[in-house]
Amino acid sequence: MTYARATLDGRIVALTGAGSGIGRALAVLLAGKGCRLALADKDAETLAETSRLLGNAHHATTVLDVSEDAGVKAWLDGAAAEFGGLDAVINNAGLTVMGSFIETPEADFDRVMAVNFDGVVSGCRHALPHLKGRPAAWIVNLSSVFGMMGYPGQAAYNASKFAVRGLSEALHLELAVSHPEIRVVRVHPGGIKTNVVRNGKLVGTMPVPSDFDHADAFEKSSPTTPAQAAKVIVDGMEKGLHRVLIGPDAKMIDWLTRLYPNTYFQKIGRFLNKQKAT
Repeated sequence: MTYARATLDGRIVALTGAGSGIGRALAVLLAGKGCRLALADKDAETLAETSRLLGNAHHATTVLDVSEDAGVKAWLDGAAAEFGGLDAVINNAGLTVMGSFIETPEADFDRVMAVNFDGVVSGCRHALPHLKGRPAAWIVNLSSVFGMMGYPGQAAYNASKFAVRGLSEALHLELAVSHPEIRVVRVHPGGIKTNVVRNGKLVGTMPVPSDFDHADAFEKSSPTTPAQAAKVIVDGMEKGLHRVLIGPDAKMIDWLTRLYPNTYFQKIGRFLNKQKAT
């Protein structure tokens, strides 16, 4: 199912994770379309830098930990009150920890789920009352290629991103019946040149050589810039897409997991081994 085309020009958009990476790129792109923006991020310093980049564009910033449900509700209610409504929420904030599942402390695992999944749930739940009845509205949830494939050493991240995928799919089907004006878009970025891996917490051993630089390998294998990713997301929203894949690697992984559901990782592993050797 696809939705009718609709422009984002001049819309009111709430966006989490706006301090860096895809979130910052989305803020810049949407500001250029005349959107009124409610921007949130846990990092006050990077959020202030995004605000500086936007200059006189109509926006407001809130320092927010999306794992705090009451805070997400207050932010969205406040944004709707300040701007006179809400047309879209983009649940983009996320983090990762790296290490085998058996070595990952419960608190670290739970933190990933709280930010990456519970934060999305809160964003959906508290945005919905403001989105109902708008001529066109969007819920955009950032999953990942790790919401399509398992990856050793990323059990928490995999769990959170598969959960975002499932939630988005169910919400898409439900709202198509009850509130067809609300479009649900799930986004699966491949490798994006952001600091998500470099800023990730290593909590246990990884099933690769000890001298393997994960951040360096990720950057080498990431073909897409945040600005390119933001454009793909916005284009997908306006075109009425429900599922958005970002980057040639995401399209490759989507194809491999469908065609080889039992052996896809062996084939993806050949590509990863090439990255280790370069």
